[in-house]
Order: sequence, then structure tokens, then C-alpha cells
Amino acid sequence: MRTDTLIRNEGMLALNERLNLVEVERFITLLIRDPFDYTEWQRGLYEGLTVAELSEKADALWQQTH
Repeated sequence: MRTDTLIRNEGMLALNERLNLVEVERFITLLIRDPFDYTEWQRGLYEGLTVAELSEKADALWQQTH
């Protein structure tokens, strides 16, 4: 099992790959300021999509990042 420190470090690296420094700070501030239930958010994230549509979205994202 990875430590909290390792997860935190890898999370910051992931954020820095997609956002600039100011946006990373804003993102962290938003998480702290607003009550946010990741599990609840995740439940509705792909609601209404078929497995085929979800697969297409995943393939398109993979194509963009590789």
C-alpha cells in the first residue's frame, strides 16, 4: 500500500501536468472551501452513457494523451 505522502506527491504531479501553478492553487482552494463528496460526484459522472459511449470517450482521451 502506498503512503499518504506518496499519494499526495503523485496527485500534485498529476495536477501540474494538466494545470498551471495558479490553477492548481485554485483547484485545491475549491476542494477545501466547498463540501465535495467525490463518491457522489463519481456516481453521476457517466450517468446516461452506454458502455460503448464510455469506451469511445476513454479511447479518445487515450489518443490525446499518448
